[in-house]
Amino acid sequence: MSNTSSPTPCSRSWSISEDSLRRYVFYASENCIQELLSASDSKCGNNDGWKILGLDNGVEISKRRSGSLHTFRSRWLLKSVSPQQFITVANAIDAARQWDRDLVEARYIKDLEDNLSIIRLRFGENSKPLFRNREFIVYERRETMDDGTLVVAVASLPKEIAAGLHPKQNNAIRGLLLQSGWVVEKLHDDSCMVTYVVQLDPAGWLPKCFVNRFNTKLVMIIDNLKKQVLSASPINSDDST
Repeated sequence: MSNTSSPTPCSRSWSISEDSLRRYVFYASENCIQELLSASDSKCGNNDGWKILGLDNGVEISKRRSGSLHTFRSRWLLKSVSPQQFITVANAIDAARQWDRDLVEARYIKDLEDNLSIIRLRFGENSKPLFRNREFIVYERRETMDDGTLVVAVASLPKEIAAGLHPKQNNAIRGLLLQSGWVVEKLHDDSCMVTYVVQLDPAGWLPKCFVNRFNTKLVMIIDNLKKQVLSASPINSDDST
């Protein structure tokens, strides 16, 4: 690596008006929502490139690969947990805390709409190597579909736009979350089907060796969030799975 002071591509930033930012994020999040809904469609089965890796503690884990990109999907039927209960923990900040406990900052930078926000997530020195000193500038969009299905889309802003909104500080490394989100479908008896999708780039910030352990992490994330819901709700946890 050169020690010259010339700027690298990652140091570039774009100045963007709030109206242009809103239009860009709305368009990007709309595409993300459609991808999430497609991934959660149980009628697709193993079609569309999804390969079921297995069942772990009741959670179905699938993977789809396109070039160097890996998309993981976890699906879990939660009994006696309503969509309204689970959606309270299906968000960028609670999910980030499950990825690594040393989340030292989780802050809303800007609200573009009532359901559309820009968030900064920063992990500290004590995080595991995968997240140590990483920060993510992401959008979060929440939508309710006509059939009552709840969708939460979360993904990083392009690095140039993120740098314009919030310049990188200290020794933080700007991470990139290509796509992630939740689809929470209402079922009978106040239960719900939860689908969590994450798209990764092993050639970028994610080490390839982590991909093989990713299915276990997805199970832990949903299980911990379910426990978080149950601990905050006066429901019979014996009926939940």
